[in-house]
Amino acid sequence: MTEPANPPMTEEHGPARSEPGRAGREAPERPEPPGGPPAGASAAPRPSRRRRWLTALVIFLLIAIPAGYIVISAEQSRDSGQSKEEEAAATGLYNDYPSKVQQRIYNVPVPVGATPVYYYESNAWHRSSLYVQFRTNDWGLDHYLKWAGTSREALMDGEITITGAQAAKVGWDLAGGGQWAGTSIEAEDPHPSQNITVNFDDPDHPVVYVVSTVAFER
Repeated sequence: MTEPANPPMTEEHGPARSEPGRAGREAPERPEPPGGPPAGASAAPRPSRRRRWLTALVIFLLIAIPAGYIVISAEQSRDSGQSKEEEAAATGLYNDYPSKVQQRIYNVPVPVGATPVYYYESNAWHRSSLYVQFRTNDWGLDHYLKWAGTSREALMDGEITITGAQAAKVGWDLAGGGQWAGTSIEAEDPHPSQNITVNFDDPDHPVVYVVSTVAFER
């Protein structure tokens, strides 16, 4: 008698019985062993030492370069200011036109064609003054006085309206003999007040001396 093709299986060798609900359970996660994942396991790539060094270098340059420019600019400004102060201290006056902004602030419109022209600006906490000297002609003098808010008729013969202290500040010698005339323009702060003195030793080319002072409101 032949043996059956599929002999009955004992409980020891029989197929595992499925437990109710086991298929829906997830196996518990196993903690990674100390020291990181085992060899062969995939891990997040770490930045290389070279990449970290380049990143640190870029950050340093982003901080250091603007700071360097600021320091250089400050040094250049300081040196420029020192050179201007030294020039003013040596000569008392700059041989140049005051800027358009200075002419507007102090209401000293130097006429076109005036030559030579000198100026000096003195700044204080609540008060600033612009000293201007220029040689012009009759047309330039009339137009300057008109633009400044006065006229030739307001000039008083023999009057030197610029004080000795003001003249000494820029090295003007206005005390000597000559044909002088002057006038003053008084204005309420913060508008400029002016002392104007004109030398007519050469009637065709009078020399104008002006001290315009602005007092700032406190």
